[in-house]
Amino acid sequence: MELPRNHFKHAIAAGRQQIGFWCSLASNISVEIVAGSGFDWLLLDTEHSPNEVPMVIGQLQAVMEHRVHPIVRPAWNDPVLIKRFLDMGVQTLLLPVVNTAEEARAAVAATRYPPRGLRGFSGGSRSSRFGRIRDYHTRCEDEICVLVQVETQAGLDNIDAIVATEGVDGVFIGPGDLSAAIGYLGDQGNPHVQKVIVDCVKRIRAGGKAAGILTPDEALAARYMEAGTTFTAVGSDSGVLARQSEALARRFKKELEA
Repeated sequence: MELPRNHFKHAIAAGRQQIGFWCSLASNISVEIVAGSGFDWLLLDTEHSPNEVPMVIGQLQAVMEHRVHPIVRPAWNDPVLIKRFLDMGVQTLLLPVVNTAEEARAAVAATRYPPRGLRGFSGGSRSSRFGRIRDYHTRCEDEICVLVQVETQAGLDNIDAIVATEGVDGVFIGPGDLSAAIGYLGDQGNPHVQKVIVDCVKRIRAGGKAAGILTPDEALAARYMEAGTTFTAVGSDSGVLARQSEALARRFKKELEA
């Protein structure tokens, strides 16, 4: 059995735009539904979602028949969580709240086996297809993608050093926390916030790394893509369900009231 190719990693390295979708409903059924919708990648969230490690396995299995690439966001940049997700077969991780180059290096080290890192050895985990992938432990690094999330003032201050960290494949701008950190809580569309984000995207690209973001605002998504984002999430399962169900209810309520 061959090592699965990480199409997402190779696409962003080549500068090909990858359109993504956020999954926070903690359900393998909802993930299976959106896996067939045509996105390039899905973010399986465990930071701001009641999504636990055993549940993520079902979500990974739910996407297997589709081309879409699953990315997992652990609750923290924690080597224990990272180890567990890697052993489950996750090839791309988005690590939240990375504020310094040191923290970025720690994230990378958690995905590498010794002597290049500190990932614990397991001979028969799902990542190696239960020992069926030949030489998994010496080759897996080629297909592991490390994305780090910049979303604080400290992260902004250190963004160039974070981008320059060896082993970091991409830097994701967290617009919600970032807007709060610079004094615009809940106002991600503020012109100043947009300006800061565009500047960050350009600095990430200038450093030779892929830039990413999440925004359900189509105009903002287009602006950030034009600025240089390479992996761009354009919506979320909870957001689509909430807004579309509200719109449906309003249409029929309005007809009854007419």
